Amino acid sequence: MNTLAFAGPGPWILFFPFLWAVVIFTVVTVLRRTVWRGRRGPWQGPGRMSSAQGEPAPIAILGRRFASGEIDEEEYWRRLSVLDEQFGHVSRGGPL
Repeated sequence: MNTLAFAGPGPWILFFPFLWAVVIFTVVTVLRRTVWRGRRGPWQGPGRMSSAQGEPAPIAILGRRFASGEIDEEEYWRRLSVLDEQFGHVSRGGPL
């Protein structure tokens, strides 16, 4: 039993830095592909950009059209209610 204590940690000690390198690489890769490029993570649901070609989502386009005055408030809420069925719940008092 005492011989193992004097032998030292052995080559398996290199496993821990390797394990941390894999974890850090994975975290950086996920952040580069999602958050740092302005995209939302897969755990956050639909975002401002559509995932297909990087085009703006329909709700974001509708919000921009309303903000620029192309459509009035009644038309905005009518179209938003239709989009709400497809893309999820949007509160009436919440952000665009």
